[in-house]
Amino acid sequence: MFDDTIAAIATPLGEGGLAVIRVSGPEALTVAERSFVPVGKNSRKPTEATTHTIHYGKVMRAGETVDEVLCAVMRAPRTYTRENIVEITCHGGILSAKTVLDTVLENGARLAEPGEFTKRAFLNGRLDLAQAEAVADLIHSRTELALTAANEQLAGKLSQRINKLRDDLMHTLAHIEAHIDFPEEDISPDTREQLVGQLERGLAFMDELLRTANEGQILRRGIRAAIVGRPNAGKSSLLNQLLGHDRAIVSHIPGTTRDTIEETANVRGVPVVFVDTAGLRQGRDEIEVEGIRRSRESLAKAEFILHVLDASEPLTAEDEKYFAEFGGKKRIVVQNKIDLPVKLDVEELERHVGVQASACSPDKPKLGLQRTGAPIVDVCCLTGQGIEPLKDAIKSLVWSGEIKAGMLQVMINARHQDALRRSREATVRTLDALHADLTLDLVAVDLHIAVNAVGEIVGKTATEDLLDSIFSQFCIGK
Repeated sequence: MFDDTIAAIATPLGEGGLAVIRVSGPEALTVAERSFVPVGKNSRKPTEATTHTIHYGKVMRAGETVDEVLCAVMRAPRTYTRENIVEITCHGGILSAKTVLDTVLENGARLAEPGEFTKRAFLNGRLDLAQAEAVADLIHSRTELALTAANEQLAGKLSQRINKLRDDLMHTLAHIEAHIDFPEEDISPDTREQLVGQLERGLAFMDELLRTANEGQILRRGIRAAIVGRPNAGKSSLLNQLLGHDRAIVSHIPGTTRDTIEETANVRGVPVVFVDTAGLRQGRDEIEVEGIRRSRESLAKAEFILHVLDASEPLTAEDEKYFAEFGGKKRIVVQNKIDLPVKLDVEELERHVGVQASACSPDKPKLGLQRTGAPIVDVCCLTGQGIEPLKDAIKSLVWSGEIKAGMLQVMINARHQDALRRSREATVRTLDALHADLTLDLVAVDLHIAVNAVGEIVGKTATEDLLDSIFSQFCIGK
């Protein structure tokens, strides 16, 4: 399918013990042989080496030794791309890896585009499109749950179910088109009922998959949480406690944070991007004004907020302004400094957040978003008291129900969600047309749309633009 040979550094740039330069294509063995000189009686030239063997030698450039390397030879089709592949392992470091790569490029390969190795694996039938996306998910996983979900998708668990759904829709479409070709043969009531039942089962399965979309996207990209509150309420201290290390500067001087700070933490298996914001007061200088502007941008993008209050002081007008401004967002109210004498009026606080029961204690936290308002959790950022109940509250706020192994097998992403929605809408129109006894030509049109939309998920009906969009998000070398 491809007549050129590509190469790229397959390991992260920077200093390290090892770096790997990957070469793939019909001339991979020849290109490697022009670059690699075997050393020792057991080492072989790449073109003479048997498949899946490793050989010691040197990479030579203009008669000079570039580096001592190991050269792994893998012959098609038992490779990642189903093409001949050579992987040259050299010493880590930006210069050594780049020099080896430059040598390979000079000897006949071209630099790979982002995701081109995986794109070739897809186009050569090694992976379907959902599995190819799982490769990127695997690389970018930030929690064990995300890693498990990516591995399940890479193993083909989602693809198996999508292919079964598509086959069922295709089977129904074949029946309908057969009756279109032979109009004298009317669809019997029993056959029509069977077709309707099959479509309804397909709809139920689509709904089951669509219910995993939000959780799937949270596992893949994380969820953004902005930490807000008036200056010196303890926002930076809370961030440090949630991360488990000192990331933000903490000081008794109000206004210490003058820019947004973003860090990702694993909260009960869910990646949460915490954003520590500058206090939203009137800026005293240009730097603080810019920090406040960035804070408001981060707040607009956040899925929920942690509103930090100083429990050792009564509610202020500034606190009340925050309640009014962020009343429409999902939020958790965090009462900090509970190690000090509490001066915050609990009943007044509950009136602002709409909670009718008493505030949470670290021993008996109220978890999850309540119908009457936001949960309240007591913490002490100095000692870490209450942080674990707060993590439980965050998990309950962003995740509906328990994370089960079966869910991880079929968690769809935003692209899958869009394709399934289009397929579902077309399937509903197909059912409506069958119930209304409309002409079968109209029924077939919508069912074709449904089949094609499902096929996009695994790449059976993918366009070139869609493929370019997906693989352009990969790193070079994968």
